[in-house]
Amino acid sequence: QVQLVESGGGLVQAGESLRLSCAASGRTFSSSVMGWFRQAPGKEREFVAAISRIGSNTDYADSVKGRFTISRDNAKNTVYLQIHNLKPEDTAVYYCAAGRRGITIAQAMNSPDYWGQGTQVTVSS
Repeated sequence: QVQLVESGGGLVQAGESLRLSCAASGRTFSSSVMGWFRQAPGKEREFVAAISRIGSNTDYADSVKGRFTISRDNAKNTVYLQIHNLKPEDTAVYYCAAGRRGITIAQAMNSPDYWGQGTQVTVSS
C-alpha cells in the first residue's frame, strides 16, 4: 500500500510560481512512475506531468510544457511539480499519482495504482 500526501497549493496571482510536493509512504516509491494530474471545476481530471522511476525521463501535457517541471527525490520519497508563470486556467485541484504497472511512463500513468487526496491551486487574474 502506498499513501500519497500532496502539499504546496494555495491562492496565488497570475504570473507567480508554486512548487507542489507529494510525499509517499511505503517502500515502493522508487519502483513507481510518479505523476501529477489536475481537475478544474466542471472538467474531467487531466494528465499534467509524469516522471520515470529513476527520474531519467519526463512527460508533459502540451498545455503546460515550458512552465511546469516535474522532479523526484527517491531518497526522500517525494515528487515535486514546479509551476512557473501561473495562469488563471491552471486553477484546479492537483493530484499526485503513482503507477507501478507497465514499463513506460504512458503505460504506468494510463491507470495509476494510487492517488493522493489533492491540493487546491487557485490563480487570480
